[in-house]
Amino acid sequence: MFPDKEPIYRYNHQLRSRYSETDKMGYVYYGRYLEYFEEARTEMIRSLGFPYARLERNGIMLPVVHTEVAYKAPIFYDELMEIEVLLYDIPTVKLETYYRVCTERRKQPHIEGQVVLCFMKEENRKPCRAPANFLKSLTASVES
Repeated sequence: MFPDKEPIYRYNHQLRSRYSETDKMGYVYYGRYLEYFEEARTEMIRSLGFPYARLERNGIMLPVVHTEVAYKAPIFYDELMEIEVLLYDIPTVKLETYYRVCTERRKQPHIEGQVVLCFMKEENRKPCRAPANFLKSLTASVES
């Protein structure tokens, strides 16, 4: 799932699992992890000084075109999760994001994932290149 190279950018986001997100077994429900990925990705983009809302105001949408999730071990209610978002390439038309979800209880990731999004012009719903000012913000963070 992960490329065989070092990531160019890492972002960490903490989130605590809530009771309403668990199933009858007491595990975080499997479908919630994509929501966790979204929250971490949104905060990563915000940390670059380019909030997702700004992309939308500029007529750019980022629909998801592919997801992949590997469930290694359950996460329980009220566990503090460290969600690592990794980028391996500067985006062109697609933004490929990778995720590792860990807790203090386990050294190895509980969950690993990938989400691929496509930059799209809102006006015609067609793919487009990543906005230059977004790339500038990302490149500045990668180089620092």
